[in-house]
Amino acid sequence: MARWHFCNVLQVGAEGRRVWQFDARRDGFVLKEEQSAQGDQLLPANLIRKNWRSLWQPKLNVAWLPPEQVFLRVAHFPQSTFEETLAMVELQLEKLSPLPVTHIVWSIHTLPQTAEGLQTVIVMIVARELVEEFLGKLEGRGYLADRLELAALDQLQNTTITGDGAWIYPEAAGGLNTALVAWWYGGTLQHLGLISLPLGQNRAAAVREQLTQMAWAGELEGWLTGSPRLHLVASTAIAAEWQSALRDGLGEPLEVVAPLPPPELAAATAKRAAQAPVKPNLLPAEFAARYQQQFVDRLWMRGLGTVLGLYVVGVLIYLAAVKVLEFRTRSVEKDVASLGPDYTNTMQLKARYEVLRDRQELKFAALDCWKITAELLPQDMTLQGLDFKDGKKLTLNGTAPADQVTQVFDFNDAMRKAKVNDQPLFSKVEPPNPRKDPNNATLSWNFSCELNRSEAP
Repeated sequence: MARWHFCNVLQVGAEGRRVWQFDARRDGFVLKEEQSAQGDQLLPANLIRKNWRSLWQPKLNVAWLPPEQVFLRVAHFPQSTFEETLAMVELQLEKLSPLPVTHIVWSIHTLPQTAEGLQTVIVMIVARELVEEFLGKLEGRGYLADRLELAALDQLQNTTITGDGAWIYPEAAGGLNTALVAWWYGGTLQHLGLISLPLGQNRAAAVREQLTQMAWAGELEGWLTGSPRLHLVASTAIAAEWQSALRDGLGEPLEVVAPLPPPELAAATAKRAAQAPVKPNLLPAEFAARYQQQFVDRLWMRGLGTVLGLYVVGVLIYLAAVKVLEFRTRSVEKDVASLGPDYTNTMQLKARYEVLRDRQELKFAALDCWKITAELLPQDMTLQGLDFKDGKKLTLNGTAPADQVTQVFDFNDAMRKAKVNDQPLFSKVEPPNPRKDPNNATLSWNFSCELNRSEAP
């Protein structure tokens, strides 16, 4: 946020436009001014336009995209740097996008929640023609956006998640009859989907069917582990439209949560946009370049009006500067174009290397586990089952005389200390669970071990 002094957040709705201007502070943004415009009315130019002052007090113009135009996808990738995550998403973009990749603009947002070494990524996908049409309308009202954002991301990120369940956001989907549903399980966002509230008498049945289909999909994918608890994140007026349909349709308790008010939601967007990298961005690169050029042009024209006597010199300098910038831009574009295939090939080689490395590590893992088990198993104990699952978990079970409980624990301790090539074979060994049979003749035991896997270099 240090590089921004002001931030404008614009909301475009059916009733008009509303803009919030924030002052940057050390810990966030503070609301300075709020303005609205109806119909053909223009927003104050001094609020949204950039001028000479913006050179030392930079201003960030953010616009909220209409949520009904944006496709949201949830994906999980290995934890890595933002650049590597961006490359992984780009490789999977054809699978994630409902539209041809050449006809879209896209961006990502990573959530802080992680699970089992995976990070949660929300992929935003918009048809390019819709973005261009939206930007054309903003240009007609004098608003040149530096970033296009989605308010639903900040509503999602600022919702307190209290457990497993589904959080329903009617206002985040752009209309009274449509809602965004966020499914959280295991402390991780698993899926984002849309449901609609049809007109008529079968509203409850329609909502139940849509949520049931999402739940079935979650069961098939393996992340839905229990009956979902429903949470409705909506203002009082909109919540009234949804409560009866959800309660009657599902017969489950429904918790109503107040959403962030628009000014606080805009402040959250301003903070996130100020901290986000320049790329990726839902604003197409050619629009950003053109807006920057227009800003530069305006500054030059005002400067020329002030120093009319130096007009000729100013024009020559301006033309020279433009040519130099064009030359540098083309040079950079050529460098980027030449590095693109190398970068893609490098990422593919890295992925192949990781697959081969995993295969090599797992090649003799099961044999090592069997060998160690056979060597350390006492003679009085019997091994009935050995299960090597997912390449990392070994489960043992068997029987022993009822008076040999100590041998079971000794065997468990020996497995914990087992080494292969002077390295511990297991990173974690669960304590045994011995149980005697009703006749006290034998006891059964079982425990599991997690294979010590080396981290990728």
